[in-house]
Amino acid sequence: MPPVVPPFLVGLIVAPLAKRLLKPLVGGVVKASVGIAMEVKKAAHEAGENIHDLAAEVAADVVAAQIAAAETEGHSVPGQHAAGSGAKGDRRAPKIRATAESAAGKAN
Repeated sequence: MPPVVPPFLVGLIVAPLAKRLLKPLVGGVVKASVGIAMEVKKAAHEAGENIHDLAAEVAADVVAAQIAAAETEGHSVPGQHAAGSGAKGDRRAPKIRATAESAAGKAN
């Protein structure tokens, strides 16, 4: 009959070996997953910025189209003085209002 080795003795011998082998493996897995999470976060942030930029461009195009349409139809554009309203006859460009997005862009 072979000698019986108690399981706790096997654990005492195997635990340090497992620690030496598994610690670098687990550390590498954690490091890789944190790196991937940071890359995903960065990509999501850039995508959000691109969407905000696109929305701002579209809004500017819509406003420009409305101003151009109003000028071609002869209507008074809000923010501009009509020629017969007591002004010197010069037409001034409308003021561009600051939005939260442009203020946030200047802060960065």
